[in-house]
Amino acid sequence: MSDGRISRVRVTFTVILAIIFAVLPLPEPINAARPDLLLLLVIYWSLSAPRIAGLLFAWLCGLSIDVLKGIILGQHALAFLAVAYLTHKFQLRIRIFPLSQQTLTVFAFLALYQFIVFWLDGIIGQPVTTWMRWLPVISGAILWPILVAGLDTWNRRNR
Repeated sequence: MSDGRISRVRVTFTVILAIIFAVLPLPEPINAARPDLLLLLVIYWSLSAPRIAGLLFAWLCGLSIDVLKGIILGQHALAFLAVAYLTHKFQLRIRIFPLSQQTLTVFAFLALYQFIVFWLDGIIGQPVTTWMRWLPVISGAILWPILVAGLDTWNRRNR
């Protein structure tokens, strides 16, 4: 994929939709497994359009989650930044992976994100130690192939 055919408007539109999804009230059983769609989009756009979706982009997306959810300012921003850094560092390798290996890599990135947030929660005194904390990692990994297929099709159609 090339940055040339991906506009900032398209990236912004998907990010706004993901932010709306992040704060949309859902029933509790579904809410526990809500995938981190904004983080998935940060990973996707970092792979597809690294010049548009850089580290500042990831940090701002994480900061927006902190502001909207009323959490300690910078907690998710740091975790998003760490994942985006690894995505950018290994971007060329990840892009040539088959979708199954990409999904496993994204699973590892989502687990790293949850671990960083878990660690920071423990530092600030809000530990959540239930196994349900890790459900968004699984649901995000399941959602990844669907997200890639949809956005890749959208990008190809709008060349």
